[in-house]
Amino acid sequence: MSSGQRERIVELDKRRVWHPYTEMGRYRSDVDPIVVVEAHGSRLFDADGRSYIDGNASWWSSTLGHGHPRLVAALKAQSDRLCHTALAGITHAGAAELAEAISRRAPGSLDHVFFSDDGSTAVEVAMKLALQYWAQNGRPQRRLFLALEDGFHGETLGVTALGGVEVFRRPFADSLLECIHVRPPREAGSADRCLEDLERTVAAHADELAAVVFEPVVQGAAGMRIYDTAFLEAARNLCDRYDTFLVFDEVFTGYGRTGPMWASEHAGVVPDMLCTAKGFSGGMLPMSATVTTERVFDGFTGAAERAFYYGHTFCGNPLGAAVALEVLRVFDDENVLGRSAPKAKRIAAAFQSMASLPGVAAVRSIGMIGALDLAGDAGYLADAGWRVFEEARARGAYLRPLGNVVYVTPALNIPDPDLERLLVIVRESVEGVAIER
Repeated sequence: MSSGQRERIVELDKRRVWHPYTEMGRYRSDVDPIVVVEAHGSRLFDADGRSYIDGNASWWSSTLGHGHPRLVAALKAQSDRLCHTALAGITHAGAAELAEAISRRAPGSLDHVFFSDDGSTAVEVAMKLALQYWAQNGRPQRRLFLALEDGFHGETLGVTALGGVEVFRRPFADSLLECIHVRPPREAGSADRCLEDLERTVAAHADELAAVVFEPVVQGAAGMRIYDTAFLEAARNLCDRYDTFLVFDEVFTGYGRTGPMWASEHAGVVPDMLCTAKGFSGGMLPMSATVTTERVFDGFTGAAERAFYYGHTFCGNPLGAAVALEVLRVFDDENVLGRSAPKAKRIAAAFQSMASLPGVAAVRSIGMIGALDLAGDAGYLADAGWRVFEEARARGAYLRPLGNVVYVTPALNIPDPDLERLLVIVRESVEGVAIER
């Protein structure tokens, strides 16, 4: 691409495009964006001819890298046959086969699949299912949700109620469903206190609770915060005791990101509803699913007025279904989970070695996630991570920080040389910021 073409793209972009999670005044005046023209494997290629290792798998979604040839082939083959059809009262092979495949992969007896478009809508489906289920099955007072402090479940207005990241929630606080938040045991020695608080809160609101909704094991947008799996076991036991629903948002944590297929496997806990997206379609197409038990499904049968009157135009889209099915086949045929295990160990070792660097306050890792906190201002709006971003960009890696948190969530099948280079770049970039200070 010529310099003139690049300038034209940037000019149009800054004139017309409203970017997500971006203060547009500063972006338009100060930011020289990476203009991506191609992506292959673990790398992005820009209009200037540079390549960047994609350190966060393009918002945690490209779990098999960019342009995996089998996924591209599945997409092309499906496009020759059927690009789209509605799913209301009719069906197609892709939706049926994908529902069967994901039910077999889901933990426990999660047997019914409702398709939607992305992680936000997958969780919103779960919320609506819970509300309507109780409304028409004898407990209409159950309209309250319980979620985690610092949690994140998406961007639609419904799921914003669940979120505990205040900067995302605050502008809409007066328009949200009711939700109470509890703190998970993320700090050493906090387990007993957090478990007691969870039990006390659930018991106090048992007759009102429509569902308990957690990101299992890791809170992504909170800064890759890892918490004790005993919390999930306690939540399952409490939901059983007081007969309410447990929902796991595995949009980020599922599909091997934390090691096993589902993060909930760390605790051996099965939810009543599981939400999946991102890696579900290998990051290629907007596609998600909410997988439920027979009990939830049966709560919507028996009369026309009991049906779940909800759905999206592209619900169960044939292109997305074909790709999502091929993702599962690639996971099996290429032993993606097994082959990612030594890569996860390398990430853990690299981040542990960075604990002693100047300016690093804490490090942590699990599966294909490595994260560190920079000392100083904390929170999503802290700018320390963006200085590391610029250092990494100059060295050939794309990292998108979470305030003062610098992390990597690369493709599960990132080639070993690219992984090694990515980890070196993270270290050098953190050191570069420390020297700059």
